[in-house]
Amino acid sequence: MGRPDSCAELLRGHFAAGRHLVVGLDTDPARIPASVAPGAPAAERVVEFNRAIVAATADLAAAYKPNSAFYEALGADGLRALEETFAAVREAAPGAATILDAKRADIGSTNAGYVAAAFERLGADAVTVHPYLGGEALTPFLERGEKLVFVLARTSNPGAGELQDLVAGGLPLYRHVARAVARDWNGAGNCGLVVGATYPEELRAVREDVPATMPILIPGAGAQGGDVAAVVAANREAGSDAYLVNASRSILYASAGEDFAEAARAAAQSLDEEIRTAVEV
Repeated sequence: MGRPDSCAELLRGHFAAGRHLVVGLDTDPARIPASVAPGAPAAERVVEFNRAIVAATADLAAAYKPNSAFYEALGADGLRALEETFAAVREAAPGAATILDAKRADIGSTNAGYVAAAFERLGADAVTVHPYLGGEALTPFLERGEKLVFVLARTSNPGAGELQDLVAGGLPLYRHVARAVARDWNGAGNCGLVVGATYPEELRAVREDVPATMPILIPGAGAQGGDVAAVVAANREAGSDAYLVNASRSILYASAGEDFAEAARAAAQSLDEEIRTAVEV
């Protein structure tokens, strides 16, 4: 059997198999172990490190999520490293989805360029976007029915509530976003949401607003201290298995020694087991 035609279909297969783990490739050159390509330029070391992480976790991860900021900071070499990272995932973990965490959104004509960069240049299966310009502006993303568009709803950072919790019409803004995505933007069935693991009660509220089949990308496990058991419970109570739990630093930097790949695998395995145990409760 070949790879499914759409990212949504690919992820449904992972969810059915009980795979919900996302490894975030937020690779900081300053934290790469000294044993990785010593003396090589930073961008080359990033790629070598990422290759080792993907190879060590390929049988555990439903998806990999590079954050574009870490690569853009390295200039032209960093952008090439991002391309090579996506290629490395396709080679070593061909069954995993690739999510470009870029939080894009602008007017429609500008978004057409973002779409080309994410989906054509990099070959990403999915991308994160923000909703502030409305669904009309996101049309170039939403029209790509074979891809998945994760819309920020309730993010994992401590200051997220400054705007996202503002109440209008009796509901906080993040719930208006979730409802708009489910009701108006998901015509191609290729929308998801982003809700942080650090806010499980808000996740529970969002699950009330969207179909159980809509995937939710949940960052903030691991180093940010998100409550994995509460996250899984919020989805289970809504009758949903459509969620992805992301961890980055806690996996990537589980060891600063030559055993970094083995340590990353152990950390990923531990989080995967934590998710699976919570599912069975």
